[in-house]
Amino acid sequence: MAQRRSYQFGSGLFILLGFAALAYLATQTTSIANFRQGDSYTLKARFTNVGQLKLRAPVKVAGVRIGSVESVDVDPSKLDAKVTLSIDKRYNEIPDDSSAAIFTSGLLGDQYVGIQPGGSPEMFKEGDEFVLTQSSMQLEDLIGKFLVNGSPSSKPADAGASGDHPSEPANPSSSKP
Repeated sequence: MAQRRSYQFGSGLFILLGFAALAYLATQTTSIANFRQGDSYTLKARFTNVGQLKLRAPVKVAGVRIGSVESVDVDPSKLDAKVTLSIDKRYNEIPDDSSAAIFTSGLLGDQYVGIQPGGSPEMFKEGDEFVLTQSSMQLEDLIGKFLVNGSPSSKPADAGASGDHPSEPANPSSSKP
């Protein structure tokens, strides 16, 4: 009887640890992890395509989270996406010639906004907008480009043997001295 009770205790402990591990993974894979509510300032960026960028997606500089996406809206006059970024106040020295791009974590992971710092002595202020932006790359577009342009049969048939010098004849023995 005592042995059966130890099996019950061990099984219960195993199930409890499994639920704790699932709860930990759920908070780490969603935007709840590293979410800091405190003093922040907002910056704006315009993109032609935001892909699957979501609210509270991370904003990173050099791989370090410095803020989150506050809103994603469509500008009806320009028909592009206007993204508002909430940046933590302690990162208030971002040069105003920096660029913003939308990246994907891993091959099929969540998307985030990455900021590439510029070299300007002037810094962004509350409500400023990024001038240089790079939209999201769509996996379907990349696959389509590879399938259309990546095959060896897509090379022109009249390309010369050397390839580097198109003005030279393809067959040097056919030219007359």
